[in-house]
Amino acid sequence: MTVGQISEKLELKAVTVCDADRTAEGVYIGDLLSWVMGRASTDDVWITIMSNINIVAVAALADVACIILAEDVEVDEDVKLTAKEKEINIFTSSKTAYELATELSALI
Repeated sequence: MTVGQISEKLELKAVTVCDADRTAEGVYIGDLLSWVMGRASTDDVWITIMSNINIVAVAALADVACIILAEDVEVDEDVKLTAKEKEINIFTSSKTAYELATELSALI
């Protein structure tokens, strides 16, 4: 399923969408950036509540399909700009990480 389709089905709010056609293959939930960097797989949807600039670097290194920020977490403008530069898809949702993961498990 594509990132765009996931966004539509889960009613996510787009923060940065650089490649809506990127395919998502799995889901990874984590907030400890070094842990995510070593364990998230290419094409995962990464669910987190972290919002600092380092999420963009970790997403790029892990080559995730997108980041979903749970619980209405917002990012600063510098995070948005860097995400656009590095072509990282970021969305936000009012749902919890658990709610997002359960809905994603039915889609992916």
